[in-house]
Amino acid sequence: MEELAKTCEAIAATTKKLVKTSLVADYLKSRSVDEAAVSAVFLSGRPFPMWEETTLQVGGRSLWQIVADLAGKDEEALTEAYRKHGDLGAVAGDVLVPRAGQGLGVLEVSESFRQIAAARGPAAKSTLVRDLLARATPLEAKYIVKIMTGDLRIGLKESLVEEAIAKACGGTLAAVQRANMLLGDIGETLRLAAEGKLAEAKMRLFHPLGFMLASPIESAEEGLSYFAEAEVEDKYDGIRAQAHVSGGEVKLFSRTRDEITESFPELPDALARFAQDAILDGEIVAWDYPANLADTQQVVDEVPGEAGESTAMNLGRARPFSVLQQRLGRKKVSERMLREIPVAYLAFDVLYTGGELVMDRPLRERAQVLDELLAAQKIVHHGDKESRRNAGQGKLAFGNEDEIVSASIIRAPAVRASSPEQLEELFVAAQARGNEGLMIKDLSAPYTPGKRGKSWLKMKRELATLDVVVTAVEYGHGKRIGVLSDYTFGVWDGDKLVNIGKAYSGLTDAEITEMTQWFLEHTIEDRGFLRVVEPKIVLEVAFNNMMRSDRHQSGYALRFPRIVRLRRDKAAEEADTIGRAQKIYEKQTTGRESGNSLPRN
Repeated sequence: MEELAKTCEAIAATTKKLVKTSLVADYLKSRSVDEAAVSAVFLSGRPFPMWEETTLQVGGRSLWQIVADLAGKDEEALTEAYRKHGDLGAVAGDVLVPRAGQGLGVLEVSESFRQIAAARGPAAKSTLVRDLLARATPLEAKYIVKIMTGDLRIGLKESLVEEAIAKACGGTLAAVQRANMLLGDIGETLRLAAEGKLAEAKMRLFHPLGFMLASPIESAEEGLSYFAEAEVEDKYDGIRAQAHVSGGEVKLFSRTRDEITESFPELPDALARFAQDAILDGEIVAWDYPANLADTQQVVDEVPGEAGESTAMNLGRARPFSVLQQRLGRKKVSERMLREIPVAYLAFDVLYTGGELVMDRPLRERAQVLDELLAAQKIVHHGDKESRRNAGQGKLAFGNEDEIVSASIIRAPAVRASSPEQLEELFVAAQARGNEGLMIKDLSAPYTPGKRGKSWLKMKRELATLDVVVTAVEYGHGKRIGVLSDYTFGVWDGDKLVNIGKAYSGLTDAEITEMTQWFLEHTIEDRGFLRVVEPKIVLEVAFNNMMRSDRHQSGYALRFPRIVRLRRDKAAEEADTIGRAQKIYEKQTTGRESGNSLPRN
């Protein structure tokens, strides 16, 4: 483990990608295959392979206390070290004292991680963590903690580890990347590379692949400037979700690759009816279904078909994200919530089906594959419950037979646009339906996981801006260690400020440096990493929407807030009020809830 830690130190000391790759490759070649496989996982910044659901479940506060106890440091000393370094791993390396007999092997650390993950209860886990860190040298402890917290911070992305594997073990980079994507296990990928068997990697379902990302555009003219043929969809205000389906089993993953299946128990039943294994990309939205559920099902049956030609009228409409938010993060969703906040899965892409990855195909072909996949699930019915149950709409029953909660798998409507005028009309119509804006996609482009390019574009406009007052600031991370770059802000409720959000993007480095000095000089209360400051700095903040939330005193929270500018021209007393925030929320909710049904394809 000491050699791995030294390699990490060398990697952190250079900004050159080729040097980083060479350092990793040289280290991997110097280890046994077993050690190299585990090290590849660690160098990717995680204790376990990506596909595994294993987690350590050790809280940051618990780690903080263990490091403090082993170092014999009080809270103030540890806080000072944290302020200097910006992450707990670096703090551990700084404050822990070397002792005789310390030193661990990579495989020992891996086995300890497994034991910690298997232990029940905080006390048992803390005992194992304390023992692990006590046996490690300070440098080893630094990187053990970094791996445990998922905060490696040495400028090493998994893509560079893939390059290093290709360099150390042979095989092309493309083959290594393909195998790692299929397996979700960079350690197993290294083993295959070492044996010359990368081509034998098979798709392992139920580990999330990277999501293709979209680039923002400013105008309808820009939206048609990057490619000749465009497919246009509404940009829904929901949760991006990747659905994995195999043999009746279904799992849903968010864009952060967290499993969210439990929050939407009605969707697996609907998705499980595919005859073939599949991985879909789509959006989970709170959905306002038409009053007659049977009529809805009839229309759902008609949706699959050639993109741009099938009808999508009368399916219903998406509700605001603030409605869907009530379903998130719940291990158990109440029967009442299932009835009051039904959801739909709007499928707009397919990554894998029938034993084949289809990501490399152009969008126009993937669209056809998706249509055929959905169409194959249709069963002609005559109104009986069992037939409707099998027709692509999931049913979650409880209580008596009449109490059935349903969810639909809907092919996201798509249209073609060939002029800025058409695009602007579609944008206005999408917002009138209560959706965020438009997605504009290149029909000739493949699906590129985890990459943001110009093949997918997103056209949206902020709901509104607020002039807010900064009430507290925090030190940043990464390149912003040492500067106060994370701002909590509020609006006026009478003569007091109530917090409504937090933002860290939008200001220039020069502005952040300037404001750091100001905040240091105008701190009311120093809480270590966070400082309560004099409420005098006004920011203009943009956001996508507003939701009810008990996270802040205002009772509201801003979604995707970003700083537009410093309002040096405004005194704090001139900032916006809770009344204006309420009006924005009411306008947003009323406007979206009164939207029309989806457009024709």
